[in-house]
Amino acid sequence: MSEAEYRIEDLAHHSGATVRTIRAYQDRGLLPTPERRGRANVYGDSHLARLRQIADLLDRGYTLASIKELLEAWDAGRGLGGVLGLVAEVHGPWTDEEAARISRAELDERFGGVPDDEAVADAVALGVLERIADRDDEFLVPSPQELTVAVELHAAGVPLKAISGHLRELRGQVEHIAARFLEFTTEHVFARYLGHTPPTDTDAAEAAALVRRLRPLAQQSVDAELARAMRLFATRHLQQHLGPAAPAASYDDPRTVPLPATTLRAVEDLVGQQNVPAFIAAATERELQARTLDSLAAPRPS
Repeated sequence: MSEAEYRIEDLAHHSGATVRTIRAYQDRGLLPTPERRGRANVYGDSHLARLRQIADLLDRGYTLASIKELLEAWDAGRGLGGVLGLVAEVHGPWTDEEAARISRAELDERFGGVPDDEAVADAVALGVLERIADRDDEFLVPSPQELTVAVELHAAGVPLKAISGHLRELRGQVEHIAARFLEFTTEHVFARYLGHTPPTDTDAAEAAALVRRLRPLAQQSVDAELARAMRLFATRHLQQHLGPAAPAASYDDPRTVPLPATTLRAVEDLVGQQNVPAFIAAATERELQARTLDSLAAPRPS
């Protein structure tokens, strides 16, 4: 069966790319040179497949420069299957949780039945909710567990603004943990597979297999440490609230009051180091007596 042939407009229609984009890819060497027939360029199924590969890699966050390196390696016979497998493994879901949908009415009901457009906009900005095209009354929920946590906290009395603020803070801390775990595994595990750009097909395939094996480890480590920390700090908080009340301060006992170093040096120069405590006590007592006398002698309102 002969390969299909496309004019550039047809290729744009089938691939979803614009004519301008296709020409730009051609100029950058991302697309093979089309066959020239008279005054027209003719494209084939290989061009269509290449455009779809480029679109897929762009969706996964790759730059055109890195895509060009990958495609050049493939064209040179080094293979791209392992690399694309690694890309798919890294870009795939890192949790077994499945996204769900929720209507605006259901959302309002779960949060007390009072519509709050500002809270919804905040949740969309945080990615807790995602808008669905042409559906103003329905949202995608990437993590139903995360939404459930927010519902339970709100039911317990936590304001929505406090919940979103906590999530922003928590997200920054978790992203730091993820970055450190990635640096750690890259240094000790993946460096030998990804030390050259682009990696060979075999190395990329082995790295993809390792990603599958190591993927749960970060979450398992965080879960274990979070459980340990929550138990430790929850126990401390409980002891503080249920333990015996701290004894009231006794003003008959000596107390330490910090003073500026310059003040202490001035008093030492005046009365000597041994007499500093007595001098400060006497000066304080005299000041209190003077203020008491001033208060007693103050004119009384008629």
